[in-house]
Amino acid sequence: MPKRQADEDETLASPSTALKNGQRATASAEGENQDDDMGEFEDPYGDDFESEDEIEEEEDEIIELNDDDGYQDEEAAEGAEGSEEKSKPKKETPRLYLPHRSAPLGPEEALEPDPTVYDMLHRINLNWPCLSFDILPDNLGNERRGYPKTAYFVTGTQAKRKKENEITVVKLSELSKTLENEDDSEAESDNDDSDPILESRSLPTTDTTNRIRVSPHAAKTNEYLTASMSESGDIYIWDITPHLSAFDTPGTVITKAMNRPVHTIRAHGGVEGYAVDWSPHVTTGQLLTGDVTGRIHLTTRGSSSWTTDKVPFVGHDSGASVEELQWSQSEKSVFASGGSDGFIRVWDIRSKRHKPALSVRASTSDVNVMSWSKNVSYLLASGHDNGSWSIWDLRTFRANGNDESPQPAASFSFNKSAITSIEFHPTEESIVAVSSEDNTVMLWDLSVEADDEEIAGQRLDAAGELDDIPPQLLFVHWQKDVKEVHWHHQIPGMVMSTGGEGISVWKSISV
Repeated sequence: MPKRQADEDETLASPSTALKNGQRATASAEGENQDDDMGEFEDPYGDDFESEDEIEEEEDEIIELNDDDGYQDEEAAEGAEGSEEKSKPKKETPRLYLPHRSAPLGPEEALEPDPTVYDMLHRINLNWPCLSFDILPDNLGNERRGYPKTAYFVTGTQAKRKKENEITVVKLSELSKTLENEDDSEAESDNDDSDPILESRSLPTTDTTNRIRVSPHAAKTNEYLTASMSESGDIYIWDITPHLSAFDTPGTVITKAMNRPVHTIRAHGGVEGYAVDWSPHVTTGQLLTGDVTGRIHLTTRGSSSWTTDKVPFVGHDSGASVEELQWSQSEKSVFASGGSDGFIRVWDIRSKRHKPALSVRASTSDVNVMSWSKNVSYLLASGHDNGSWSIWDLRTFRANGNDESPQPAASFSFNKSAITSIEFHPTEESIVAVSSEDNTVMLWDLSVEADDEEIAGQRLDAAGELDDIPPQLLFVHWQKDVKEVHWHHQIPGMVMSTGGEGISVWKSISV
């Protein structure tokens, strides 16, 4: 499968190419560890020019092209013998872009989001690609529906030079609602007129980060343990608690010792991997890590140190990479793995044999990503390298079922490129977010029925344009080279997605 490697194309990594047009706001954290050049916000609906001088120059060019002698009287123009009526240039009619069947964009074409379908949309331009990130749980409260919004996340870079890599903790604040017109602005609070604010703290690391995950217990324990899988094969465990506290606690000092990992897992012997997951049951800290040779290691935190089992879990086909790991949300000792052999394997860490208890062939291609539902304990979603994705009812899995595989509860092949991320909605059991190498993040609602009267009416109005689009597809967000997508568990409907050109923070009107 295509891995989440840094693009060698310097134009992707260079901060000088991050922004060209539109309004922007930048802010860096104050203090010893501030990161002045971490990134910028981009307003996707800003002006097309950056200064009044550029506006004047553009107007001069228009005048020169359309009228050599200045503005021409309209009546004279109409009465000029042998001349054609001059008309104003017509604005091109917006076209619907459908990734599965529209022609690729031309060199001078660009997709523009429709602001009427977003409740919120912000973009962050980063100095380096950060193709894995995780949202940090906070103590600002759940079910936060008002504006402006505040969110925290952690990410790892894929810099061009190893010494420039870092783990970055970010605070986003003053995230305002997308305003569709002037009437909407009157209904919004004064705070919505503020520019978004970005603050960051960085921890140096010598390697590209393939995957990064924060402990799900961080907000409860106030210990923000974060695991990053590096390209070197080592897994670093960081305590980013002081870096997070520094945003909201003036005078917080970050020492050099705080910028170092609290533990390094070297059990994979220099073999890189992409699979890591924290246990949702062990609050002190327990995680699984998998590598490209098919080995899975369990690391547990004791009273004074971390311990990694010397004997790995091995069960995928010889030479198959472990692409994804997911702990069960209900069974403390159970986890699932997805591999490049196309199988999903279900394991019990209590087994001394360290072999899978259940297996199912999920795809003829790699199983790239998985998500275990937090609302229905027996549902598992998997995304595959051939563009398909499925929902599995684990109650249908049979012991050692390599030869006799169950059918998925739901399956879609709408995307034609590899699935790069998949995640169940944190509270809505039927809603799933799926990202793909076709540059899209799609929101799906599996509860929608094809024979629904409203759906049928929409298809009729579209005059056949929607015939090959599944009725369960709610929303499509376009993002170049998108790699990972996460729901914010405390802000209903808010989604964050990362790709080669930065991070999008958005909320659709559909969810």
